[in-house]
Amino acid sequence: MIQRIQTLYLFLAAIISSGLIFVFYLWTNNEGAKVYALDNYWCLGLFLGSALLSLISIFRFKDRKSQFVLGRLNIILNFILLGILVYESSKVPGEISFSEKGIGILLPVFSIVCLVLANKAIKKDEDLVKSVDRLR
Repeated sequence: MIQRIQTLYLFLAAIISSGLIFVFYLWTNNEGAKVYALDNYWCLGLFLGSALLSLISIFRFKDRKSQFVLGRLNIILNFILLGILVYESSKVPGEISFSEKGIGILLPVFSIVCLVLANKAIKKDEDLVKSVDRLR
């Protein structure tokens, strides 16, 4: 059902992973140019993969177990993305002198929070259905 709270969390995670990567930059390099997710194909692919997993999970509302598993996979994907972003930002040339990190590095963290809240709501729905089945 589209009106459930986990749908809102999953949609928010999809917006964060697909839309905000074009708005917020990841870091600035030594020349002062802002580096976006479009400049790094690994990051772009992982961001869009995370958004796609969130959207697929929204439309799997009838099968809560697979929705929960897709949420877990998406959380793992976002942790991998966060690790890649931290690694890439730490190997920016001239890191010892100065390089400015952007808010784009925190986008996977916000997405992980939304996905954890969605999984919590999915688990709550699954427990409710199991308790009702016991009464029958």
